[in-house]
Amino acid sequence: MQKKFQSGFVSLVGRPNVGKSTLMNHLIGEKIAIISNKPQTTRNKITSILTKENFQCVFIDTPGIHKPKHKLGEYMVKSAENALNEIDVVLMLIEPTEKVLEKDKYVLEYLKNVKTPVILVINKIDTIEKQKLLQVIDNYRKEYRFAEVVPISAIKGQNTEELLNVIQKYLPEGPQYFPEDMVTDQPERQIVSEIIREKALHLLQDEIPHGIAVEIMSMKKRTDKNLVDVEATIYCEKESHKGIVIGKQGNMLKKIGSRARTDVERLLGSPIYLQLWVKVKKDWRDSDFLLKNFGYDSRNI
Repeated sequence: MQKKFQSGFVSLVGRPNVGKSTLMNHLIGEKIAIISNKPQTTRNKITSILTKENFQCVFIDTPGIHKPKHKLGEYMVKSAENALNEIDVVLMLIEPTEKVLEKDKYVLEYLKNVKTPVILVINKIDTIEKQKLLQVIDNYRKEYRFAEVVPISAIKGQNTEELLNVIQKYLPEGPQYFPEDMVTDQPERQIVSEIIREKALHLLQDEIPHGIAVEIMSMKKRTDKNLVDVEATIYCEKESHKGIVIGKQGNMLKKIGSRARTDVERLLGSPIYLQLWVKVKKDWRDSDFLLKNFGYDSRNI
C-alpha cells in the first residue's frame, strides 16, 4: 500500500532579527535567504522548498513585522501579513526573553485573526538555562493559544528535526508542488542581488545598509568559456554614503565584491566576473517607482 504524501505551505513570522532566515537556510540545507545581525534584512517574501520521502514543505520567509517608517517598511509589513493567508502552518519565531516583548505582542496582534495552527518556535535555546526556558514557554502560552511549542537553536541545528516532525502533523495530504531537486522559486538574479546586499550589510556602518538596494544590470554566460559576467549597481540614498560604500581607493567595494563572489559562484556553479558600481538615488525607500524598480512591487504581494 502506497504511503500518503503530504504537502503544504508554512509561513515564518516574527519580529525582525529572530533568526527566520537562519532557520530556513538550515532546514533547506542551502543559502536561500540572506542573513545579517541588522534588523529588517529580509525585504521580500522568500519561498524555499524542502522535499522529503513522504512530504513537501514550502516555506515562506517573510519580512519581520514591525511598525513601518516609510513606504519600503509598509511594503514589508503588507508582504508579511499577506503571507499568513491561505497557508497551512504558521511558525512564530521568538528569542527566549524573560518577558514577552512589546514587539512580539505586536506580532501576536496580527495572529489573533489567523485560523491556521500557529507553532511557537523558541530560537536560540543554546543561550538560556532550561529552568528559564520553561518560564518563557509559560509566559507566551498566557498570551496566545499556540498549537505547539518547539524550542530550537537554528544556528546549531538543535531540535530542528523535531520541528519538522511537528510541522508534518499539520500538513494536509496533497501533491508534490515542486520537483524534488528544486529548493527555491526565487529567480537567480534576485538571489544574486540579495547576496551582494548581504555582504554590504555585514561590512558597512549601521546607518547605511537600510538605505541600499542592489540591481543586477546584466548576468550573461560567456559562450567561449565557463564564466558568467555579472554587472550590478548598488544604490544608496545620500551622496555622503556613496563614498563610504566605495571606500578609500575603492577598498570597501572590492571587499563587498570579493565576499559576494564566493557565494554567487556556489549558487551558479561556475566562476564569475563581477563588476560593481555605486549610484545615488535620493529617498528611494519612499518612491513607488524606485521600489518597483528594485523588485519590491506591491502588486506581487
